[in-house]
Amino acid sequence: MGTITLRNVRKAFGDAIIIPGADLEIGHGEFVVFVGPSGCGKSTLLRLIAGLEDLTAGEIFIDGQNVSDVPPSKRGLSMVFQSYALYPHMSVRNNIAFGLKMAGMPKDEIEAKVMKAAATLNLTEYLDRKPRQLSGGQRQRVAIGRAIVRQPKGFLFDEPLSNLDAALRVNMRVEIMQLHQDLGATMIYVTHDQVEAMTMADRIVVLNRGVIEQVGSPLELYHRPDSVFVAGFIGSPRMNLMTGVVAAKHKAQTIGVRPEHMAIIPSGGDVDGTILLTEHLGSDSFLHVDGGEAGRLTVRASGDFAGKPGDKVSLKFEPDRIHKFDGSGRAVR
Repeated sequence: MGTITLRNVRKAFGDAIIIPGADLEIGHGEFVVFVGPSGCGKSTLLRLIAGLEDLTAGEIFIDGQNVSDVPPSKRGLSMVFQSYALYPHMSVRNNIAFGLKMAGMPKDEIEAKVMKAAATLNLTEYLDRKPRQLSGGQRQRVAIGRAIVRQPKGFLFDEPLSNLDAALRVNMRVEIMQLHQDLGATMIYVTHDQVEAMTMADRIVVLNRGVIEQVGSPLELYHRPDSVFVAGFIGSPRMNLMTGVVAAKHKAQTIGVRPEHMAIIPSGGDVDGTILLTEHLGSDSFLHVDGGEAGRLTVRASGDFAGKPGDKVSLKFEPDRIHKFDGSGRAVR
């Protein structure tokens, strides 16, 4: 099993309150992603679950057992850090096996576990190499292998792909998703990259200044954001958020419309504007439009859209795709 429960978890450093009070249920085998901007408390929350930070208040349960005062080594969790934290003088084999050796496991059992993990992570041919002889992606797989052999109740990933280049990030993202399917283990993954969150998660936990703004599946958060913060954070390009007269027409303090939910028409739309620049991506084009009082807007168009900077456009919003928010930034359903 690998259920993790947080009850009114709070963390403060002196007068600085990082997590004011978090409640969360994570089921066995779930892939849950903590996402939010830098400084929102997502890594702190992960470290509290791991036991690397002490709780100020609240309780943490793993498989129904209160582990609030249990040391990290006794919680049955394995953590994979942003830095690979490999021993440079040890081979891949010995790096993966190190924790098992320290625990006094018999050599034949260690070897069996190392070989199984290496096969799972496509590291078999690299077992006798040193970390300096590996690529960044291979080093991160070694760090994951070291976690796998412990057969933990859950895996905790703290921005594990941040040190990789764009192509390797995509490859490793797919590998971690496949690993989750193969192992069926509970995984909590921290990232500031909402694209990673959208593509990897069963559920996303959106954090804002230590507060859990919303929890839900990627599509739930995308289509039904509970707040202006979630609406603006989830989705790439981000949702267009408008206030003033444009929002007042829809009886809201703020309205949000995603780039793909705007149609470009000759005239008579919700907003008239001027194209500032166009990004051609092949299958799609993204127009950056000066919408006057509505502000700068991003519009998704077909890849062969012929508009150019300076062209006048009118934008029509899909009426059932307009998100409305009140003065406190909460969704109006």
